[in-house]
Amino acid sequence: MKVVIIKYNAGNIRSVLFALERIGVNAIVTDDHDEIRSADRVIFPGVGEASSAMKYLKDKGLDKLICSLTQPVLGICLGMQLMCAHSEENDTQCLGIFDQKVKLFPSTGLKIPQIGWNNITNLKSDLFRGVAENAYMYFVHSYYVESCDNAIARTDYTKEYSSAVHKNNFYAVQFHPEKSGEVGQKILENFIQGV
Repeated sequence: MKVVIIKYNAGNIRSVLFALERIGVNAIVTDDHDEIRSADRVIFPGVGEASSAMKYLKDKGLDKLICSLTQPVLGICLGMQLMCAHSEENDTQCLGIFDQKVKLFPSTGLKIPQIGWNNITNLKSDLFRGVAENAYMYFVHSYYVESCDNAIARTDYTKEYSSAVHKNNFYAVQFHPEKSGEVGQKILENFIQGV
């Protein structure tokens, strides 16, 4: 099986690569269109700022490529946010795979960004096969995807939001499975083995 991690102007790719190696998967990190198109599974991770990441994707033609993919695709953190329609972070038009908006957490006295462990609830997908309701995952983010019909997991931090979404062959998670121990490893395995 060929697994590709999309290389673009956003951090955190190496930790995903190492997490996949721990489950016996040797992934390719690339921005080459042919390599990405020919993959069996595509992972679109990222940490960083939305507008500069979108500019890089557009400059490389990766924006149109990602939207055209037909194999299973998994967005992680910034990758999830960029798969949505719009981000409040620097008023950024994103890929539009999911018709949701990405919003800044409201100021309610809780620390922003959310950094650390929080639970995921209302699990609704084979992506979470073998994962317990209320499992704890590791989060680092200031922006969130609003609660929506595409949600396959929800989390509460200042308000309830979509911590994972699914539409057709596209899956995305706000948390970092690669930093979430055995539960995160199980989610990556589920994605690789078949969702």
